[in-house]
Amino acid sequence: MMILLGIALIVLALLGAPLFAVIAAGVLANFWLEGTDLTVIPIEVYSLAEKPVLLAIPLFTFAGYLLAESRAPQRLVRITNAWFGWMPGGLAAVALAMCAMFTAFTGASGVTIVALGGLLYPALKQAGYPERYSLGLVTTSGSIGLLFAPSLPLILYGVVAQQLELKQQVAISDLFLAGILPGLLIVVMLSLLGLWQRRGQHVPRAPFSLHEGWAALRDAAWELPLPIVVLGGIYSGYFAVSEAAAVTATYVFIVEVLIRREIGFSALPDIMRESMVLVGAILIVLGMSLASTNYLVDAGVPARLFDYIRSHVQDALGFLLLLNIFLLVLGMMLDIFSALVIMVPLILPIAVGYKIHPVHLGIIFLANMEIAYLMPPMGMNLFIAMYRFDRPMLEIFRAVLPFVAILVVCVLIITYWPALSLALIKN
Repeated sequence: MMILLGIALIVLALLGAPLFAVIAAGVLANFWLEGTDLTVIPIEVYSLAEKPVLLAIPLFTFAGYLLAESRAPQRLVRITNAWFGWMPGGLAAVALAMCAMFTAFTGASGVTIVALGGLLYPALKQAGYPERYSLGLVTTSGSIGLLFAPSLPLILYGVVAQQLELKQQVAISDLFLAGILPGLLIVVMLSLLGLWQRRGQHVPRAPFSLHEGWAALRDAAWELPLPIVVLGGIYSGYFAVSEAAAVTATYVFIVEVLIRREIGFSALPDIMRESMVLVGAILIVLGMSLASTNYLVDAGVPARLFDYIRSHVQDALGFLLLLNIFLLVLGMMLDIFSALVIMVPLILPIAVGYKIHPVHLGIIFLANMEIAYLMPPMGMNLFIAMYRFDRPMLEIFRAVLPFVAILVVCVLIITYWPALSLALIKN
């Protein structure tokens, strides 16, 4: 019976049934077969309202979409280009840093490619970078902000991990800190590829101008304090994560709508709708997955999986290698939010059994998802770049291959050097 049910659910998913509906059907059937009262499912969905940290998801998302619709991307590109564009490979490093920061605030790599791609792609070509490299950089850079606060996937991983009630608690503030050094490693390694592209070529550099630098600072004076306010407020103890999200959304609204007036009130309903569609998709899948998680825990599925894997994989190093391969394949099939809420409840207890720190596992998970965004057949960034720049899929994929190779090296470093992720947090 269970096998037939599993096959039916897989077929429904392949036919395009909504993921939350497939998960809900599986949970309902399993609880019903075990004779459990089905009211546990709406109770689990309702329990989302009792998690204050979840308020951060819609608020940060709304703030990110407001920033994307304003001229903030142009101001951020100007300021970084003015201060760092004179360096060898400076424009490439600027593009990577800006896209990472923008993805962290918007929570969606597609928004980054659409919002910044039109600025950075022609700028890179005009500066003399090869077309394939420019295309690959802009496509890749849309996903490299997942490890930086206040990334929505970091928050979501923390919420799911807290639901499992592990002995070692996973604080979202710890995840924010843990992502800093691995995220910087990825940005630096990809920036070095920009230097490599310049070998044997005369790529003109923008001369440094102190006047332009200060002008760019003044132009972006309202946006510059934002990361300091958010992160400083959280780690100083003035804000909880949800309060920091409220401050961010309020601040961005006041600056972009009331002070700069780059977004009219008539545009706000569309921006709210677009941002909340993303949030709604996340929350409805999360609600169903929390009910699924409780079933899996009650049924002892993670424990049985751990016993099975432990019988075939003796140490944590072997498990981590298999985990990386599995996550890359998983990311090719599912979007990051679905992958988080479905697989973390299964993977995390097993990883803890191998004495892997749950915060470290979260960074490994998201680092793999950054690569998965760039891999066929379902790599989201490939499709978005294909339509954004009007290029065939094969050309886009060939352009990102060097970046994927570097990301794989970074993932291996992050995986087997846990201190890189855990150095800034209190273990």
